[in-house]
Amino acid sequence: MRMRPSAAGSLAVALLLACLAAVAGGQAAGERAGVVHVEPSRYAPVVVIEEFGERCIAFGSSASGSRQTCVDLDDPKALVFSYTRMMLGALYLQPQPARVLVIGLGGGTLPTVLAELLPQAQIDTVEIDPAVVRVAEAWFGFRQGPRQRVHLQDGRAFVEAAARAGRRYDLVMLDAYGPDYIPRHLMTREFLQQVKAILAPSAVVAANTFTASDMYARESATYAEVFGPFFNLRANNRVILAVNGTLPDDDAVRANARALAPRLRPYRVDVERELLRFSRDRDWPGDALPLAD
Repeated sequence: MRMRPSAAGSLAVALLLACLAAVAGGQAAGERAGVVHVEPSRYAPVVVIEEFGERCIAFGSSASGSRQTCVDLDDPKALVFSYTRMMLGALYLQPQPARVLVIGLGGGTLPTVLAELLPQAQIDTVEIDPAVVRVAEAWFGFRQGPRQRVHLQDGRAFVEAAARAGRRYDLVMLDAYGPDYIPRHLMTREFLQQVKAILAPSAVVAANTFTASDMYARESATYAEVFGPFFNLRANNRVILAVNGTLPDDDAVRANARALAPRLRPYRVDVERELLRFSRDRDWPGDALPLAD
């Protein structure tokens, strides 16, 4: 989900459409490379790219190198990014969530996989940009239905309204990104307190962040203040897994992961490798200040 409007949005769309026309004109039949679609948006263009056997989304420009969602065109179920495999680690803590909230749609990878893994669960996804929803449905196979609903709204506004209404979720996944990083108002102590307010007892929150972010220490301090100890999973991205209550012990996490292993294998998830990422270590300075509104 993206939050910041682009002042140069119209110009960016025009340039990217020109690029798309050039690619289409010069591309040999059967090749998969470059920009294949640009969806105009009031925030930033949503660009669909095909290269190296993958279809990906970029926000704003294909030249940025930042990819928000990628699928393997020959194996669409496979989870290309390590962060999506790490986010599914939330199921090792809570293997049967009945109500799931995902903030940030992208190509719809996480909501789609969760709907397949949890056929009885109700999944709400919040996405601020209708252009992202159109791209997810047209290019990435995302489908809405009775159990899979998209809410076109700011993520924080949705969480605050859910808290006022007394709604509770068993799993909340925070995966909202702008062209640069997570929108600031979705990182603060006050926002996470609202997230905690919509969690059922022992429910899990999974947050996708960056390992190399200059906000790493302050993000960590913020989650620790609101939730206490959490699991820290690191690759290129960093995923925080926190609980509304006490973290399960290692034996319970391993047992849940191994029980899920056969169902996760088609998505290219190796649970033994993923379990090695689970860390309880406090790896940030003790004087780091939590982020606040």
